[in-house]
Amino acid sequence: MTKLSKHNYAVIMAGGIGERFWPMSRTYRPKQFIDILGTGKTLIRQTYERFLDVLPKENIFVITNTNFKHLVLEQIPGIPEDRIICEPTRKNTAPCIAYAAWKIQAMDPSARLVVAPSDHIILKEQEFARIIRLALQAANQHDWLLTLGITPSRPDTGYGYIQFLQGAPWLADESLKKVKTFTEKPNLELAESFLKSGDFLWNSGIFIWSAHAIIEAFEKYQPEISYVFREANGKYNTPEELPYMSIAYAACKSISIDYAIMEKADNVYVFVSDFGWSDLGTWGSLYDVRARDENENAVMGKNVMLYEVSNCIVNIPDDKLVVLQGLDNYIVAESDNALLICQKEKEQEIRRFVNDVRIKKGEDFT
Repeated sequence: MTKLSKHNYAVIMAGGIGERFWPMSRTYRPKQFIDILGTGKTLIRQTYERFLDVLPKENIFVITNTNFKHLVLEQIPGIPEDRIICEPTRKNTAPCIAYAAWKIQAMDPSARLVVAPSDHIILKEQEFARIIRLALQAANQHDWLLTLGITPSRPDTGYGYIQFLQGAPWLADESLKKVKTFTEKPNLELAESFLKSGDFLWNSGIFIWSAHAIIEAFEKYQPEISYVFREANGKYNTPEELPYMSIAYAACKSISIDYAIMEKADNVYVFVSDFGWSDLGTWGSLYDVRARDENENAVMGKNVMLYEVSNCIVNIPDDKLVVLQGLDNYIVAESDNALLICQKEKEQEIRRFVNDVRIKKGEDFT
């Protein structure tokens, strides 16, 4: 199989609204469409470019909410409109992945898919590309459901974990392991025990499989979702597709691919990986990857003045002068018409703050 096999496809999921990054991430411009790292490129642009050396450019799809189509076109110049799959509503990752799998299989029955979030950071891009090529090779040879697991560096309670079995089920590469269990975000004590055991990985949320294998899994484990997308056969890639989906999505339950398929299937395998990954899910995870000053502050903003401030993440527009004094271990973030000042260890509360803002102050602030 050549590096740029015409049967290899990427599906970049870009429909989330990134509430935990409020107020920088907003419902009208979520974090994947923001240059969150200050590199000059947005997260979705970086994700798109990451796949250009791995598979044909025309085989890169973005699946997003209808409301964000214009942002995808703006962020990825030259992407054909028919490579943007538009979901009418947000129903979590299982319906999103089912839609993409059925649609691409209708174009190419031999399709193999890499499914990846649009808003993760990957520092070792060559190593990432190497593992993706290996995984596509495995998906070509076997009807396996493959994921990438990250060797954990700390007992992080913000990630899901994958436990793997010892042994090497695939002769081509011994870093591939059979999955034993999935565990959602554990408490600190459990996360510490996972790290000590040596057979747990962080769940990256990046998947590789043939369209045939994942569709077969939906048929077996999620017949209701399967029915919705199977009924669209004959409509995919025609003018009938979008009108059908606007009705079909209303019938779909909202469920993640982990709960819907990965935790149930018996043909799930994981590549033990280390490619400088972070899901950038929270302000704390952004703090971890940003450069910090001598007082351990990670600052973005040209006019920020700090006095007796330490261990903070500060995100301020360049045209705003901000003076901070006496803070330790805080998030200070301003964007458009909203300002957040929150203790770093309370960042899991941000979703609740956003919900309260929506109820009490209206959508203009979210």
